[in-house]
Parts: sequence; C-alpha cells; structure tokens
Amino acid sequence: MGATFSISASAAAELGRQAAIAGTPGLMHLDLVSGSCEQHVIRLRPGHLAGIAMARADGVTLHAPEEQLHLLEGLCLDYRGDLSGGGFLISPQDNVRCCLCGSAFSRC
Repeated sequence: MGATFSISASAAAELGRQAAIAGTPGLMHLDLVSGSCEQHVIRLRPGHLAGIAMARADGVTLHAPEEQLHLLEGLCLDYRGDLSGGGFLISPQDNVRCCLCGSAFSRC
C-alpha cells in the first residue's frame, strides 16, 4: 500500500461505517469519474471492486484502479458532516484545484 494518499480520521470512520452497512467490513473502493465542474470526481463504493490497496486507516482498506493512482498521489480524503448531511472531500494540495463541492478536482 502506498503512503502517498492519506485518509483523515473522520473519513476513515465514515468509510468504516459505510463498509459495515454494506456487508463488506473494512473494504472500500475509490475510483475517479469525469466531472463537470473539474476534471475528476471521486466515487466511493463499498467492497473491493477492482484495483489495488492504496491506503489504510483505522481498519479500513481503500482500493483503487492502478491506472488512476498517479492522479490520487499526494491527496487527502476527508469527510465533513453537518445537520444537512455530509460528504467526502479532497483536501486541496499544491498543484490541485478543487471545486466548491469538494469532491471534484483537477491537477494543475
């Protein structure tokens, strides 16, 4: 597993919750799909659907397609929740432009 993609404690807790509800405890899958506000949008689904293990935090292993790993390098997955709901966000890094939605980004 690479150490170049990180998962915040709040994201790990929510990933673990979603994986458990789906019946795949500790296993989640992240892939990138085309976005409208920025080039890539993160998509998270329970289970190990394809790809390789790319990050692990608090008992949750996140898998991703090998061909997308270079796009995810150096990013941090976070989770924010409030009274109106919650969502996963990409924490902005150098050379990364994030949309206001937080889940879409482009490499500069």
